[in-house]
Amino acid sequence: MRILVVEDDSEIAGFLCRGLREAGHAVDHAPNGREGLFLATGERYDAIVLDRLMPQMDGLSMLAALRATGSRVPVLILSALGQVDERVRGLRAGGDDYLVKPFSMAELMARLDVITRRGLMPVAESVLRVAGLELDRMTHVVTRDGEDIPLKPQEYRVLEFLMRHAGQVVTRTMLLEGVWDYHFDPQTNVIDVHISRLRAKVDRAPWPALIHTLRGSGYCLRTPK
Repeated sequence: MRILVVEDDSEIAGFLCRGLREAGHAVDHAPNGREGLFLATGERYDAIVLDRLMPQMDGLSMLAALRATGSRVPVLILSALGQVDERVRGLRAGGDDYLVKPFSMAELMARLDVITRRGLMPVAESVLRVAGLELDRMTHVVTRDGEDIPLKPQEYRVLEFLMRHAGQVVTRTMLLEGVWDYHFDPQTNVIDVHISRLRAKVDRAPWPALIHTLRGSGYCLRTPK
């Protein structure tokens, strides 16, 4: 892997760079956040080891600026600040893991392995498509054949659930748990009401029906034959 170490303490930086290189990694070093941000946005890295407290630009400021560019490179934050609220701040700022100083090289290597494996996992699609129906999970915009379909929040959640399971049978229990977070049957017609409202918007004429009722089983959203 190619790893960027952003650390102002020369002794710690030397220890990190030496240990990572001995493990077979290519390593670049930045002594402060500004130089770290310059390298991180100009080069491709598989992971970044980022010190929390540094001159010129602290680690969290650098991390926020890096994430603002759209970068998803895994970042392991190093810090002498081990309080829970500080760890939470680091993770919420966009860090993938947080390691408190002093640390062992073996633990750091293990944590780098974990966060880089996460980066190889498939990312959930931001836009779901079935036939001419599109649902943008980032903006919550729904269209069919380019025409906007305004949905209420719960209608949107039902449609998203159906589209994530397109072509599959979705039972009432699955909808109750996945959309309403009910782990029991409330004995109401809430699902029927929302499916009916969705059909009136998503399957209105002249569009062919996408949402189908499978009696005794549930529902299925599928491409028209």
